[in-house]
Amino acid sequence: MKYFLIAGEASGDLHASHLMASLKQEDEQAEFRFLGGDLMAAQAGVQPIIHYRDMAYMGFADVVKHLGKILGFLGTARRAIDEWQPSAVILVDYPSFNLKVAKYAHNLGIPVHYFISPKVWVWKEWRVKDIRRYVDHMYCILPFEPDWYRERGYKATYVGNPTVQEVAEASKDFPDFARFITENDLPDRPIIALVPGSRVREIRDNLPLMLEAAARHPEYQAVIAGAPSINDELYRDVMGDKTVPVLRDATYPLVHHARVALVTSGTATLETALLDTPQVACYRFNGSKWSYNFYRRLLSGKYVTLPNLITDEPVIPELLMHLCTVDSIDEHLSALLGDTQQRAAMLDGYRRLADRLGTDICTATAGRLITATAPSIK
Repeated sequence: MKYFLIAGEASGDLHASHLMASLKQEDEQAEFRFLGGDLMAAQAGVQPIIHYRDMAYMGFADVVKHLGKILGFLGTARRAIDEWQPSAVILVDYPSFNLKVAKYAHNLGIPVHYFISPKVWVWKEWRVKDIRRYVDHMYCILPFEPDWYRERGYKATYVGNPTVQEVAEASKDFPDFARFITENDLPDRPIIALVPGSRVREIRDNLPLMLEAAARHPEYQAVIAGAPSINDELYRDVMGDKTVPVLRDATYPLVHHARVALVTSGTATLETALLDTPQVACYRFNGSKWSYNFYRRLLSGKYVTLPNLITDEPVIPELLMHLCTVDSIDEHLSALLGDTQQRAAMLDGYRRLADRLGTDICTATAGRLITATAPSIK
């Protein structure tokens, strides 16, 4: 079978690459074309039609500014589908772009599989109408999502969470702390990990605050988790006169060995929880109270971060927009560095989170379900 995949960011590239590996196990004749990244390329044996780093725009203003380029990417994806005629289209999150591709593929009679549901239960619930029309199979990675879809007349399937699988596999090879700091030329001091995201805007908005909060604790060393699509020049520019190491391809062991992590809201908050490291979730964006109130009215539910959404309780602090300041970050950071009640309560919440997620091998389950549709595929 011929599979056409689209992943629009670094986390999607990782998850999609594991799904491709599972598809190859189920289907020895599997061929791939895709919009994605280097991990997907390693599985497919071909380069991406478009690399995700060229597609990583966030926020209304950023999208409008680059609208012409985005429409060009959409045209490229459609032409590639026309020319290659895949057996199935597999979309990974990234809804603004992917739902347009879903409509196009559906109208051509190509089965559309969606791996990792868009977060329509938080933002833009009206998108469920397009999902009902154009998506044949939805594979959810959060345990509450199938019930949410069922209430809106659509059947979705929980397949487990890929981050559980990825963290468990990575954890098998973690070096101990002594070896970790030696291999990365770090001094023998406890670590505060800074995980400022994978997009330029996220890093510019959040990293300066993280650096300043961490600097208030000189007995700890701050270490930045470098994103694969971001060059060192951006980190140097944001750091200014500070000198903080940036580690590449080592986010999991870095967070694992950190006493506390300061994390930009997103998948990284779930990864940090599964690595059992206390954290503060930071999402400065434009820092406007007006924007905060505007988006809060649009959002559904009490929480934004994945640990809190999955457990339906405030396991980790969520510092959003104008609430994300150096002082507020440091207030929570200081409370977590010692052997405190706050630290113990967060780690206990992590255990409830892991119980809810389960231990299913997510991509293997999704791969079996996708290939099981083979008899109906043209």
